[in-house]
Amino acid sequence: MNPIPYGRQSITDEDIRAVVETLRSDFLTQGPEIAAFEDAFAKYVGARYAVAVSNGTAALHLSAMAAGVQSGDNVVVTPTTFTASANCVRYCGGNVAFCDIDKDSYLLDLDKLKQMLAAKPEGYYKGIVPVDFAGYPVHGEKLREIADRYNLWIIEDACHAPGAWFADSKGEKQFAGNGKFAELTCFSFHPVKHITTGEGGMITTDSKSLYEKLILYRTHGISKNPDLLSENHGGWYYEMLELGYNYRLTDFQAALGVSQLKRADAGLKRRQEIAARYNEAFKNISGIITPKVSTDVFHAYHLYVIQVEDRLGLYNHLRKNNIQVQVHYEPVHLQPYYKKSGTQMGNMPVAEDFYRHCLSLPMYPALTDEEQEYVIEKVKEFVI
Repeated sequence: MNPIPYGRQSITDEDIRAVVETLRSDFLTQGPEIAAFEDAFAKYVGARYAVAVSNGTAALHLSAMAAGVQSGDNVVVTPTTFTASANCVRYCGGNVAFCDIDKDSYLLDLDKLKQMLAAKPEGYYKGIVPVDFAGYPVHGEKLREIADRYNLWIIEDACHAPGAWFADSKGEKQFAGNGKFAELTCFSFHPVKHITTGEGGMITTDSKSLYEKLILYRTHGISKNPDLLSENHGGWYYEMLELGYNYRLTDFQAALGVSQLKRADAGLKRRQEIAARYNEAFKNISGIITPKVSTDVFHAYHLYVIQVEDRLGLYNHLRKNNIQVQVHYEPVHLQPYYKKSGTQMGNMPVAEDFYRHCLSLPMYPALTDEEQEYVIEKVKEFVI
């Protein structure tokens, strides 16, 4: 059996043609494919605006800037995520305050969040960065109610969750990134994600003012908009209005994104099939905990995460058999950098316990039934 990764991209001839056509066009960057990708993605998630950027980390950084994070601001972040979800706050000089996760969904625990917010004076916290871990969307309606009570903004890290949704109090589907609950939502187009542009990211929002900030920050803080200039010397003239960054996406990456987006729903369907097959295979095995999914949630399954007692043993067994499983994630509050601020083992007991047992099995649309059966066989071989 050839090596089976935990996740990987799927590139078709149509994807290749789209990229080649753009490479042969007049624009390699800052051309029409960027706007086409942004428009298509905004429609896909149901948001008013979308801003394409160079990667998911850039999306988080610009979102923190647009939200106004400043030195000394305290922002709540989940510890079960990649470090970028917290780092974006630090890039702007803010302080990261971790809140533990729910033991079933692995998302930010909203009850613990309420306790955390109530324990500090009003205004102590400025915002929240929830993460749609593994593709399970945060319940934006409930989180919005909490945020409004404490006058907080929300930056949703939906890098795992394009196409995911939850049913609101009226039973209506609310897609991750639709702009109704979070001020800003971030997505990633890394090769292991649902949609890939090689590297790349997107920010969605319903706010025109935030959209305009993002556009400015994405390109060095520079504008040629006559309405924003202090003076105007001619058609070539621009001004740097803010300290921004070069976080642009290229046109050929955007062309790949547009092509990939056309297959997004088919990819989600296949991920659901793979998850269902894992669930069925492991349902009667007491030594394996499979993901719990509420009936009012559509899980996008970027990851399929199981929990077992001997995680290291199973990890080594599967790797020895050419199954390249992975662990997501080492709790961010236990990273040496964040421990400098006083966090330590025992602060986030649910996240820490989850980390000791979690393992991500292969999950991607191109995974064949034969490959999945081999994975299932080898997992059972060790656990039973």
